[in-house]
Amino acid sequence: MAEKVLMKGNEAIAISAIRNGVDGYFGYPITPQSEVMETLMKEKPWETTGMVVLQAESEVSSINMVYGGASCGKKVMTSSSSPGVSLMCEGISYMAGAELPCVIVDVMRGGPGLGTIQPSQGDYNQIVKGGGHGDDHNIVIAPASAQDMYDFVDWGFELAFKYRNPVVILADGVIGQMMEKVEMHPMKPRMTDEEIREKAPWATTGKPSWRNYNIITSLSLDSDIQEEFNRKLHAKYALIEENEVKYSEYMTEDAEYLFTAFGCSSRICEAAVDILRSEGIRAGLLRPITLFPFPHKEIKRLAARMKSMMSIELNFGQMAEDVRLAVEGQCPVGFYGRQGGNIFTPEEVVAEFKKFNNIQ
Repeated sequence: MAEKVLMKGNEAIAISAIRNGVDGYFGYPITPQSEVMETLMKEKPWETTGMVVLQAESEVSSINMVYGGASCGKKVMTSSSSPGVSLMCEGISYMAGAELPCVIVDVMRGGPGLGTIQPSQGDYNQIVKGGGHGDDHNIVIAPASAQDMYDFVDWGFELAFKYRNPVVILADGVIGQMMEKVEMHPMKPRMTDEEIREKAPWATTGKPSWRNYNIITSLSLDSDIQEEFNRKLHAKYALIEENEVKYSEYMTEDAEYLFTAFGCSSRICEAAVDILRSEGIRAGLLRPITLFPFPHKEIKRLAARMKSMMSIELNFGQMAEDVRLAVEGQCPVGFYGRQGGNIFTPEEVVAEFKKFNNIQ
């Protein structure tokens, strides 16, 4: 029988990392995700599983330590919050260019700049649209519960190694700080050297002879070679879009109106749907679980029979742009959001929905 424990979303990330055989965590504290490192330090996994846990001197250092560990085929990860992730973007781009697997946790806070330590979803464009310079994509998965935070660590590493690509768990401060019951699955051991050689034959071995080790780099001095490599990356991204889209639906079977929302906003929207349904208004919700790849086809399919759609976000409508592209003009698409660390209520969402749809 699986063990169930009450914990914060941030704590679930740390416990899951230990229980899923992660080799190394390198990070730097920043609110509202500091409990990830604090929990790892408290649990001392270096004494039980051999997992390395290190506080780097900065976010720049931590992502480059992840780069080094990933180059050796290890399961390595980091976590931060919005301005800290901004500092990591160069390293994330390098890892995308070197095709290295890793998991990066971003527990979003309000911005721009240092902003506020309160919850936000304002990193959507920074993370989903690339996460670094160049024509690259992170795989981005958006948890909406503490259980998701726990489960997505293992899922994130599966995707990272399958596609040799950085994976970002894009959480918000609400999900990171809220406490919920989490069902913990059996422990997984860390990969053996033989398993690493099998899963990561591209990894560097450190052998002295140039004939016997792989070279990990994101540098090319030839524009034609670089262009061909970019084409290869985008073929990979197309494969990810074909195979890895994940989403959930709530009350969409007979819906005439649709909300789209991710993370904590999706939970608030569920309550808003319930309120509208109690008034005889047939509303539903589509929650993108993968933000890249984005569920364009599923949103387009539902839009064909909707009177309207609304994207509900803790930002100024960053995801709404992708929703409108997916809808292709089949129905009106509205937006409602709060910023600066303010969180809307279900009643607020209902009021804005009625205003947009001219419903009294």
